[in-house]
Amino acid sequence: MKPSERLMARLNEIIEPEVKALGFELVRVGLFGKTEVGDEDHTLQIMAERPETGQLVLDDCAALSRRISDRIDALEDAGEVLIVEAYRLEVSSPGIDRPLTRLKDFATWAGHEAKISLVTPVDGNRKAIQGLLAGVDGETILFDEKKSGRVTFTLGDIHAAKLVLTDRLLAATKPIDTSGFEEEDIGAAEEEEVEGADDLTLPEEN
Repeated sequence: MKPSERLMARLNEIIEPEVKALGFELVRVGLFGKTEVGDEDHTLQIMAERPETGQLVLDDCAALSRRISDRIDALEDAGEVLIVEAYRLEVSSPGIDRPLTRLKDFATWAGHEAKISLVTPVDGNRKAIQGLLAGVDGETILFDEKKSGRVTFTLGDIHAAKLVLTDRLLAATKPIDTSGFEEEDIGAAEEEEVEGADDLTLPEEN
């Protein structure tokens, strides 16, 4: 295992229990370099959600950020330094065009458009595909690709996957719960991205 892979595995091992302790589910842990985020520091990005809504409100993000910071600080005090470089901790909901990181995501969002980057190529050595999610069959993900039709692969074959922002996706999502936001916070969220402030929830039942 590469050093970067060992670090990500350790970060997930540390962060997921803290997420679960608050009743949330972990969506993704990402560690991005300076050039990747256009910032002066590295960014440790945590995406999480309440299972019943698919979102976190501002207070949720703040509580989770404090919990993770305290845990990492405790480990550093004990002699385990996880990230040597200066970094910024960012906690948020997944967003509308959310990343698809778990097998259940491909079932939940079946019928919606997605972009997927594969580790293992399909149909003519293509790794980048786009089309409609068609659900799962056991451990197999079903995908109706625009050019090739139905293709299948496993979660382990995926490098990255995310929903595509479409009118259908917007129509299928509920407005965010803005509880915990002051009026000025909501206004500011319209002008710039606020952690967790512009994310929506799971699709409504038909």
